[in-house]
Amino acid sequence: MLCMCLAMTAVAGYAQKTDRDYLRSGNKLYKDSLFVKAEVDYRKALELNPKSADAMYNLGNALLMQQKGKEAMEQFTAASKVEKDKMKLAQIYHNMGVILQSSKQLPQCIEAYKESLRNNPKDNETRYNLALAQKQLKDQQQNQQNQDQKQNKQDQKQDDKQQNKDQQDQNKKDQQNPQQPQQNQNQMSKENAEQLLNAAMQDEKNVQDKVKKQIQVRGRKLEKDW
Repeated sequence: MLCMCLAMTAVAGYAQKTDRDYLRSGNKLYKDSLFVKAEVDYRKALELNPKSADAMYNLGNALLMQQKGKEAMEQFTAASKVEKDKMKLAQIYHNMGVILQSSKQLPQCIEAYKESLRNNPKDNETRYNLALAQKQLKDQQQNQQNQDQKQNKQDQKQDDKQQNKDQQDQNKKDQQNPQQPQQNQNQMSKENAEQLLNAAMQDEKNVQDKVKKQIQVRGRKLEKDW
């Protein structure tokens, strides 16, 4: 009978455990660097209170400590949509900036740090991270510009090389199939012209002869008729 009572008491105690209980338990595990177990408790807290910004934020931190940046970002993003406290919002956006900075998403990272400072302008650590991210972005853009210029020079050099090759191929083709010298072409044209002129003169003479004969014939007919 006594064992049964103790069991029922234990069950009743378990049933009364709240999301805050799991948060406190998770926080203790987190401080002891037991991040996987802390994650479990934070998820249990979320099951009991899906809108708990604290549970989302703490779960994001536990995931981040396990190198699960993408999953941590999801939790921080969800927490930023429900959290109202400015100081906590500043912490959320700061951690989002850290994840984005580590993955080289510098424009988004800079915006996250700026949002963090809007909620807590006195956070010098965030201000330092923002300045560092801005410098990294500037260096990244400069490196990209240098690479683009180098690539353009290489492309231009390749184009010039191809044009030279095409010209050499054309010159080689012209040498293999030389054109008829211009002088010979002029001579051929002159000979053809003389032949055509002679033929035309002969045709004209034949025509004149035929005309003369026709006139003479007509003359005789007229004389005969007259």
